[in-house]
Amino acid sequence: MQEYTLKYGTNPSQSPARIFMRNGGNLPLEILNGRPGYINFLDALNSWQLVRELRKSLNMPSATSFKHVSPAGAALGLKLSDDERKLFFVDEKLDINSSPLACAYARARGTDRLSSFGDWIALSNTCDEITANFIKHEVSDGVIAPDYTPEALEILKTKRKGNYAIIKIDKDYEPENLETRDVFGITFEQSRNVLPVIEPEKFNEPVTVNKNIPDEARRDLTLALITLKFTQSNSVCVTRNGQTLGVGAGQQSRLHCVKLACDKADLRVLREHPKVLAHEFNSSMGRPERDNSISEMLTGDFLTQDERAEFLASHKGASLGSDAFFPFPDNIERAEKSGVSYVAQPGGSIRDDLVIEACDKYNIAMVMTGRRLFHH
Repeated sequence: MQEYTLKYGTNPSQSPARIFMRNGGNLPLEILNGRPGYINFLDALNSWQLVRELRKSLNMPSATSFKHVSPAGAALGLKLSDDERKLFFVDEKLDINSSPLACAYARARGTDRLSSFGDWIALSNTCDEITANFIKHEVSDGVIAPDYTPEALEILKTKRKGNYAIIKIDKDYEPENLETRDVFGITFEQSRNVLPVIEPEKFNEPVTVNKNIPDEARRDLTLALITLKFTQSNSVCVTRNGQTLGVGAGQQSRLHCVKLACDKADLRVLREHPKVLAHEFNSSMGRPERDNSISEMLTGDFLTQDERAEFLASHKGASLGSDAFFPFPDNIERAEKSGVSYVAQPGGSIRDDLVIEACDKYNIAMVMTGRRLFHH
């Protein structure tokens, strides 16, 4: 297929619209079901790049939940505990731990379920029946993956009254090194951002007094940085246990990025509070209603300030990545309050010494990657 005609562009008033290859070749993807729109394809192609790079860098199945060309969450295929199954609304009859890919999407969706409502899904591996059965119950616009088992495809085709968007992409497709875009009738050209987000040896060169970055933190920092590579800038990402806890995207201030990511991470952690896990919801409530209810509980007075503070203080060991340098140490001050123990950022600020000093104050280990990860 050389091109797909779309219903309209970013808005209904922007028509005609299509996707095609400038070189006249065939598109490296196939629509298996539904009719994806302009924004769907932007989400699909950005999200696919994220999971593809995670799979390549960490050699694990991965998934992401995208909204408006940024990830609401991303995760790796680690098995779920009993509490995590409950936390992510996994049907007790679903043998989710037998599918690392399904675990990855449950974790990605579980980062920020409120924001993931109506998401676009990207899967690094062939979508299996268990993954499809989990997706079946979530409100979602579509999915992109390198392939689907026949059983998974039939399950997904039942969503949205048979109109669920399903895209299959050639896993071996490599775009040209130069990329272009038009803005206000003017064409921009640049080389693609193909460098890895961090050289592995950088993990052995922390700039802080604390030099200890365990393997799990290296994995989580890599997850954070790759997530940021495909997040609208400015952006900051907090991760733990192979899952994003909070993504702060598209903020003008670096501190606002940190606050947004850490505030989201705090809410995600508080969802694990025993009082929240033990709360009995009305059986007639759907998943979106439960998500909204939990959000209201956690931003209201369901937990006392002391309960919140005590529970958050017991959760240390999070990792934080930033797509550009920290201009002031106040970013570290805020991150520490959300249990951040490991940081990766490009470095290069005239106040790097003050940022390092703040990390040393809280025994945080920090590496400077030397690579900015802006994405626009």
